[in-house]
Amino acid sequence: MKERKKQYFHPIEVTLDVVCGKWKGVILCLLQEKDYRFGELKDQLFSVTPKVLTQQLRELEEDGLITRTVYPQVPPKVVYSLTPYGKDLEDTLRLMEKWGQSHQKKVGENFDEDVSEAELS
Repeated sequence: MKERKKQYFHPIEVTLDVVCGKWKGVILCLLQEKDYRFGELKDQLFSVTPKVLTQQLRELEEDGLITRTVYPQVPPKVVYSLTPYGKDLEDTLRLMEKWGQSHQKKVGENFDEDVSEAELS
């Protein structure tokens, strides 16, 4: 697990530092439902670049939230899944999703209901 040398002034800073990144929350939500291969995640997150997706996955792995399993076959098969520690975030992620939906409705921002519902259903 990645050791953080940063000084935090409030516990929420730690949570935001680990979970927030443009795609980290969505990746964690998707992995709540099933394990994914890299290409499957890329398909779900259609506007993410492979470089950014790789970076986000590595950071989540370093933080002990996901595991990367490589199967020795041709072509190589790599599967990402949540660790038990990562599964501990499920309730928090659901609350964040619910708040986000409520906030978007309140401020009138457009969002794709189907994508949002699929992330944590």
